[in-house]
Amino acid sequence: MKSPPATTQQDSTYQRLRQWVTVGRFLPGERLKIHDIAQQLGAGVMPVRAALQRLAAEGALVNVPHSGMLVPRLSVAEFDDVLQMRLLLEGEAAERGAHRIDAAGLAELAVLEQRMGEALATGDTTAYLDANELFHLRLYQAAASPTLMALIETVWLKVGPLSNRLFEAAGAARVLNHAHSDAMSALQQRDSAGVRRAIECDLFVAGQFLRPFCAA
Repeated sequence: MKSPPATTQQDSTYQRLRQWVTVGRFLPGERLKIHDIAQQLGAGVMPVRAALQRLAAEGALVNVPHSGMLVPRLSVAEFDDVLQMRLLLEGEAAERGAHRIDAAGLAELAVLEQRMGEALATGDTTAYLDANELFHLRLYQAAASPTLMALIETVWLKVGPLSNRLFEAAGAARVLNHAHSDAMSALQQRDSAGVRRAIECDLFVAGQFLRPFCAA
């Protein structure tokens, strides 16, 4: 039996940058400087350049002549379209995941939900976004549908940079974790439809806070 191919630096650099885009490490309109990113990652310039080109091919970045790679700004119409796709895809993944998740998975989600609450209390944006991504990822992975997960991750690339602005919206921090608490309660009761509703509510509420930050 053949062993799986080793992960190259180019692959690992791409995966890391993809995750950074997804959790909003870069802001809409930001110009990405290859040498700065290479230094942050401890990677070579060539793997970073190749990773950025792959992300541009996926629509996560825009290659502007004479300006380099830019993080795109979503229009209101584009944002609304992405949000509708998220509600469809992530609602389905949440309901399927609720059917299949095991005790260890539930325990991990409970820890992540607590971590999000603590991050909101201290105003730690990065910690909240990281825990939030992992909470949704683990729930959706429990659905055991690679196709569904790939579609969700592609949509995440579109909206990730905008998520950085959540904490600029007045009142957002007070309510952002409510839906995760509701999802945990439904999971513990094995109420898969309730989990779906909670996740859809989470996406919708966050979307209303983010929508005003879209490009005119």
